[in-house]
Amino acid sequence: MDLQISFFLLFIVFTAGHSLSCYECMGLKGSCADQKVKTCPRESSRCLSTTSVTQTGDATVKIKVQDCAAVCASESMNLGIIKTSSVCCNTDRCNTQDAPDPKTDSNGKTCYYCDEKSCSNTLRCSGSEDHCITATGSFGDPSVVVKGCASKSICDTMKPNTYVQSITCCVGNLCNGAETVTQSANSFKSVTQSIWFLCCFVLSFIVLH
Repeated sequence: MDLQISFFLLFIVFTAGHSLSCYECMGLKGSCADQKVKTCPRESSRCLSTTSVTQTGDATVKIKVQDCAAVCASESMNLGIIKTSSVCCNTDRCNTQDAPDPKTDSNGKTCYYCDEKSCSNTLRCSGSEDHCITATGSFGDPSVVVKGCASKSICDTMKPNTYVQSITCCVGNLCNGAETVTQSANSFKSVTQSIWFLCCFVLSFIVLH
């Protein structure tokens, strides 16, 4: 019996201090080649990879991120201006691969999204995006409204924070409302500057650095 207890105590000593390690990278030019291994904070239980494609006018920007995450969802989201996909895993350095590009094929679902003029634009959802999302954030004055398509697992891992006052999801075509929201030029600029932060929040439930 004493020998069994000794082995048990040794097991606790050697495993209690183990922290998850993930690859960390911010690829601003469409690739995540400069990977570094990062020891995650104790609160992080997942490794995360995301791919984001932003379309503003004729300009397209693709950003790839790898990091630790407290909670995350392996699915996708489309907010009109930006499309994102994410892959999550829970073993050391399991996020070595980039998340795939967001899908563009329609799955038959439709939701409203916001641009610089209103929130009455319609958007075709793709892949597993079976929910419509609405988020209100405070990135300046006035507040910013964001709408679009999202997968169920993303909706299940969301909560408001300091900058995002409310987040709601619903099921059904165009269920996220068609309110006529007139965004000022400064408000739209705030959206484009803050949209990546909002997507990271929704996808990873706060990425911990």
